[in-house]
Amino acid sequence: MPNRPGEALDGIVEEITQQMEEISQLRDGTLSRSRRLIRDCAHSIRAMHRHELAKAEEMLAAARRDAQAMVEPLADHPELYHAGYTQDALKELVEAHLLYAFITGGPLPAPAELAVTGATYLKGLTEAATEMRRFALDLMRQDRVEEADPYLEMMDEIYSLLVTVDFPDAVTGGLRRQTDVLRGVLERTRGDLTTAMRQEKMQAAMRRVEERLG
Repeated sequence: MPNRPGEALDGIVEEITQQMEEISQLRDGTLSRSRRLIRDCAHSIRAMHRHELAKAEEMLAAARRDAQAMVEPLADHPELYHAGYTQDALKELVEAHLLYAFITGGPLPAPAELAVTGATYLKGLTEAATEMRRFALDLMRQDRVEEADPYLEMMDEIYSLLVTVDFPDAVTGGLRRQTDVLRGVLERTRGDLTTAMRQEKMQAAMRRVEERLG
């Protein structure tokens, strides 16, 4: 007759159940912290667009604290650290910090400083470049067309770097798709800026004609 499971197997299952309970609680906590981190990053980017740089810095500091609180408990749980919701939140962290560095001319944080993987860093970089379109459009609407050109140049430079990262999606976490999105945003921005420059030249020429006609 086969041996009955007995108390030994009961104990094993009980121990596994306790471990799973701990992981489940940690997962719930990580989800909550990831949502808070994403909110901080969104508020920071909003402040940047409003040129409220002091507030943006404050929210970036809060985001770094939230990221640390989210990541530290996951040291022994790589399955939770590499989960989609964790990496998506860290991607937002990268986007906010890189965008701030681009618009202020400050130092660029490295992946290690933000406790992110290389793949997450690069995906955050694509989103920071995409977000610069808004800065360019805002300047165009204010008839400050020449000031918008450096943003296009930065977007172009970032895209040129990203297309050199040619690895499978399993390695980059889907970077190629986001790079393709950036290419579309870049081309639309280039078209908008070209049109705005032509209109500006045309208006300047018309003003000169009006001045000559008196």
